[in-house]
Amino acid sequence: MQYFNLAGKIALVTGASSGIGAHLAKTLASHGCTTVIVARRLDRLKSLASEIEAQGGRAIPIQMDVTDRDAINTGLDQIEALAGPVEILVNNAGMAGRHLFLTAPKEETDQIIAVNQTAVWDMSQAVSQRLVKHEKPGTIINISSITGLRAVGGASSYAMTKAAVAHMTHLHALELARYNIRVNAIAPGYFLTELTEDFLESNAGQALCKRIPMKRTGNLDELDGLLLLLASDRSSFMTGTVIPVDGGHLVSSL
Repeated sequence: MQYFNLAGKIALVTGASSGIGAHLAKTLASHGCTTVIVARRLDRLKSLASEIEAQGGRAIPIQMDVTDRDAINTGLDQIEALAGPVEILVNNAGMAGRHLFLTAPKEETDQIIAVNQTAVWDMSQAVSQRLVKHEKPGTIINISSITGLRAVGGASSYAMTKAAVAHMTHLHALELARYNIRVNAIAPGYFLTELTEDFLESNAGQALCKRIPMKRTGNLDELDGLLLLLASDRSSFMTGTVIPVDGGHLVSSL
């Protein structure tokens, strides 16, 4: 028997078409979840669903713009009709920004806020409302970032939204505990994905890696243990936590 048994649970992962989201979706499916994978790139989702099903899991690909509240509600209706209400929500969808505060374009900043911050609020609220209606427990796992826990230069808009996600985790956990809905967050450090590879392979990125106490970036499977802990009943007394997975980056003075 698996230590983290999620058999029969309905999990939804946003931003699942690539990177961290795709990996987390595969991990949840491999532990028994019916995993709903959500993103705008349907071709990528279908490919991921085929990969999950080839490994014996079940995946439901749904094209969705998480910045559109109507699209969120339509998608959740579809999920309930196919499998039942979402019990595990992973708010992973994200957009990077690398401008300094003084030069950040308004259009880009507005989009980063919409994807990284407002969509987390909207998706969490919509899923929680349905859990309360069905009188079912649930767990929400937000993907924040160490940039939301420590001031870093060059990515002000991104870091601002990830700080908001961390504090939303605290606030939503406080209000939803009475409904047996737990809310926690993972704050990854630097992991090599499509979103980060250009920076991490640059001279600046290589220099940053040397300042991480473990002297490397993370491997995606190093997120699995925490994901499964927070998704399962093994963490039934945990809510309102924001946990870094960063190779010691936050405790470094560099």
